Amino acid sequence: MFSTPFLDLPPLVAAAGTVQLPGSKSISNRVLLLAALASGTTTVHDLLDSDDTRVMLDALVQLGCGVRRDGGTTRIEGLGGQLGVASAALFLGNAGTAMRPLTAALALLGGEFELSGVPRMHERPIGDLVDALTQFGCRIDYLGNPGFPPLLIHPVDHGALALDTPIRVRGDVSSQFLTALLLALPIAATRDIVIEVMGELISKPYIEITLNLLARFGIVVRRDGWERFTIPAGSRYRSPGDIHVEADASSASYFIALGAIATSAATPSGVVTPLRIEGVGADSIQGDIRFVEAARQMGADITSGANWLEARRGAWPLKAIDLDANHIPDAAMTLAIMALYADGPSTLRNIASWRVKETDRIDAMANELQKLGATVETGPDFIRIHPLPPSAWRAASIHTYDDHRVAMCFSLAAFNPDRIAVRILDPRCVAKTFPDYFETLFSVVRAAEVPVICIDGPTASGKGTLAVEVAYRLGYHYLDSGSLYRVTGLAMRRNGLTPEPSCEAQIADMARSLPLSFIEGKVMLAEEDVTDAIRSEAAGMDASRVSALPAVREALSALQKSFQRLPGLVADGRDMGTVIFPDAPLKIYLTASAAHRAERRYKQLISKGISTTLDGLRADLEARDARDSSRSVAPLKPAQDARRLDNSSLSIEQSVDQVLAWWQQTQPFKEA
Repeated sequence: MFSTPFLDLPPLVAAAGTVQLPGSKSISNRVLLLAALASGTTTVHDLLDSDDTRVMLDALVQLGCGVRRDGGTTRIEGLGGQLGVASAALFLGNAGTAMRPLTAALALLGGEFELSGVPRMHERPIGDLVDALTQFGCRIDYLGNPGFPPLLIHPVDHGALALDTPIRVRGDVSSQFLTALLLALPIAATRDIVIEVMGELISKPYIEITLNLLARFGIVVRRDGWERFTIPAGSRYRSPGDIHVEADASSASYFIALGAIATSAATPSGVVTPLRIEGVGADSIQGDIRFVEAARQMGADITSGANWLEARRGAWPLKAIDLDANHIPDAAMTLAIMALYADGPSTLRNIASWRVKETDRIDAMANELQKLGATVETGPDFIRIHPLPPSAWRAASIHTYDDHRVAMCFSLAAFNPDRIAVRILDPRCVAKTFPDYFETLFSVVRAAEVPVICIDGPTASGKGTLAVEVAYRLGYHYLDSGSLYRVTGLAMRRNGLTPEPSCEAQIADMARSLPLSFIEGKVMLAEEDVTDAIRSEAAGMDASRVSALPAVREALSALQKSFQRLPGLVADGRDMGTVIFPDAPLKIYLTASAAHRAERRYKQLISKGISTTLDGLRADLEARDARDSSRSVAPLKPAQDARRLDNSSLSIEQSVDQVLAWWQQTQPFKEA
C-alpha cells in the first residue's frame, strides 16, 4: 500500500492481464457481526483485509469475541448472544458498515458502550437508526451533535422493549439503517418482529445481501415488497461453520471500466487479450454486479462466468447514458469517470445517498472532474457530466477527501488522449476497502513512459541514501545499480572466477540470470540477504573491476532497465543518466569533496567496528575516482543535462528537498 502524500500516475496507454479482487467490504463486515452473534465457531474464508474490517475485528475482540487469523482464513468464536464485557469504548474509524450495525446490536445486547469514529464519521447521519431503536425502548444518547455519532448506549431489559407494534425506519437516506435492524433484532425475537420502511428504500441490492447472509446464519426474514420485513419469533443465529466472502463487485467496477477505456495490450505473438477479473461473476449476490449492465449500455464488451469477468473496449467513444443509479450507488461513481469518454452528456440520477457517504460524493466528483477540464452539472440527487474531447484534458491534482472510491475512480483518468498525467492526493485512503489497489492497477497497465530519476555520483557521495529517501517520498521503485555489480562480484568469487578478461564471458552469463531484488532496504540474492556481504571494501573493489568488463556491463544493462516499473523509478549509480536511462526527465550528479566523503566513510566503518584511517580512505576514494572516470566503457561523468548537487555541507533532508523541488519543476501539477 502506498503511504506517500501523493501518487503521480503517468499517462497510461493500454491494459491487459488478470486481477484478483479482494473480498467484499459489505459482505465481510456483515459476516463478522453475524459470526460474532452466533454460537460456535465460524471460519471465514477470503475476508477482506482493510481499514473497515480491521475496526470491526478490533471491536469484536473488545466485546469478548475470540478472533484467530491464519493465512486466508479467520475463525470467529461466537458470543451466542452473551457479551464478554459490560462496557467498552469502541473506535470505528469511518466504517459505516461497522458503526450502524454495532449500534443496533449493542443497544439490544446490554451494557454501556461508547461508539465514536473519525471526524467525518461524526458528520454521517445516524439519527434515523437511533430513532427506530429508541421508539421501542432502547436507550441511546448523543455525545455530540444530535443525529450523529459519537453515541453512548445504555443497557435495557428485553422484557421492557415494545416489540408488539411495527418498528418504523426511514429507508430514503441509507439502507444501512434497515440492515442494522435486520442484523440485530433476532437477538430479541421472542415474538414476530415487524419492520416497516418509511419512504422509498434506496440501495435495495444491499438489503438483498443482508437477507441472503441472514439466511446463511439460520434466520429467514419474510419480506412484503420493500416496505415490510418480518423476523420470525424464535429466530436464532446458527453458524454455517464455513463461509466464503465473494470478491468485491464495487471494486470490480474500476477494472471493468479500465477494460472499456483502455486499448488492449497484445501478447508477443500479436494476440489481443482482454482484462480478466477473478473473484466475482455473473451469479454474485452483490447488487453492484449490475454495474456490468450499465457498462454494456455505454459500449463495453464484457463476458462473464460464475467467478470471473472479462472486459475490453467495444464502442468508441463510449455511449452517453442516462441512468437511475440508485441500485448501484457505489459503483455508479465509476460511470461518472467513464462519462468523460462518451459521445455526449451522461446523467446519473437518484443518487442522493452519495451525499451521506465517506464524503459528499456528488460535490466531490463534480469538483475533481472540473479540475480535469470537464463541464459538470449537479443537483440534490443527480450529476451530469459532459465528455472531454482531445486537447481539452488538464493535468490535475485530485483531492480524495479521505474517500477510497474517489481515489480509485480518478486513477482511470490517467488514460486520456492528451497523454496527461494525474496526481492522486492521499493515495493511502484506498486502504478502506482495497489496500493494494494501485499495485494491482500497475500490474495490468502499460504507461506511455515510466518516469525515472537518475542519481549518479562518485563513491561515498551519499547517492544511495539520497535515492532511497527520494524513492520512499514518491512511492517509486528503487534501483541500487552498484549493488548489481557488487552482487555480481560476490557471485563471481563464489563460483571461483576472477575479474579478468579471460573470465569475462562466464561472469556475463552468470550476471544475466542474477535473481536480484530489493525488499524493505535489503538486497536479496534469491532468498539470501546479501546486504552486509556486499558492503565490504573487498566487495567494492570487485564491483569496480567487473563494471569495467564490457560484456558484464551489457549483461547487466537489461537487468537494470527491467526495474523501470510503474509508478516510477529512482536509480542510483555511476552511469544511470548517461547510459542506462539517457532519456530520464531528471538527472542528478551528486558529489562532495574527497575529504568529506572520506570522513563519512570513516564514520560508517568505525561504527561497524572496522579499523581504518582517514588518510587511507581518502587516498582510496581518489584512486577509485580516477579509475572510474578514465575507464573506456561508460566512464564516470555527469550527463550533459544533469543537475549538479554538491552535498558537502547539506543534510540528507536538505538534499532530498532539493531533488524533490527539481522533480516538481518537471511535473505539470501546481500543488503537492
